[in-house]
Amino acid sequence: MADYTPRLKAHYMKTVRAALKEEFGYKNDMQIPRLEKIVLNMGVGAAVADSKKIRAAEADMMAIAGQKPVVTKARKSIAGFKVREDMPLGVKVTLRGARMYEFLDRLINIAMPRIRDFRGVKGNAFDGRGNYAMGLKEHLVFPEIDFDKVEDMRGMDIVMATTAKTDAEAKALLKQFNMPFIN
Repeated sequence: MADYTPRLKAHYMKTVRAALKEEFGYKNDMQIPRLEKIVLNMGVGAAVADSKKIRAAEADMMAIAGQKPVVTKARKSIAGFKVREDMPLGVKVTLRGARMYEFLDRLINIAMPRIRDFRGVKGNAFDGRGNYAMGLKEHLVFPEIDFDKVEDMRGMDIVMATTAKTDAEAKALLKQFNMPFIN
């Protein structure tokens, strides 16, 4: 597996870098923006009442990401929400390298087309520093999730961190990966 290169990474190396270098006029190859990491986060508010839900979310996240997620815990107690300190409330995964490119490939080419009434993702969800955040209402769009075994539909946040300095550079990078922006 040492010589395996994900399809999107090979595409980045062959065509995306050259296109971005020409578009933005970079002098040095190290200035060309690249994907740094993708963070997947799934909040499980129902875990307050039922601790089994966090394990189900953990299993689903592991199937989607291909690596074991970290269970996120409450930092402080909030009586109104019946939350105690250190109570598990969600799961998150940080993807880098080959797994990151494989996930992005599956997200863009398999999961997004399966979203009901999908027209594209918002092009203004950048943070001003070249990072893009989006949310999914249901995690069932991923082919790894068995529709029959799922009890609850959960949403998830997806954050793509790039080395781009501006939003325009990051948007150009993601467009090269065929990210379906609507504006």
